[in-house]
Amino acid sequence: MLSLSHYLILGAILFAIGIVGVFLNRKNLIVLLMAIELILLAVNMNFVAFSYYLNDPAGQIFVFFILTVAAAESAIGLAILVVLFRNLSTIHVDDLDSLKG
Repeated sequence: MLSLSHYLILGAILFAIGIVGVFLNRKNLIVLLMAIELILLAVNMNFVAFSYYLNDPAGQIFVFFILTVAAAESAIGLAILVVLFRNLSTIHVDDLDSLKG
């Protein structure tokens, strides 16, 4: 039987992996977006775990709204990424300073 602490530990591990991914990878924008999504999914897992163990569906409903915003954020981020690749032929974060007005 899995307890609440198991889910919280897993969420903390996923959150830490996402934070490490953000700080270690400063070159590739796709990996940076994936690390941010991993952080968001770790937080969502904690919401669902607390919602289940407290018998309150409000946390699960809140996760649906968060996932909707995350999907829109991913779509916009990938669209910006495609435009950057078309204009600059690269997706390295260091090369984005050439987009200044």
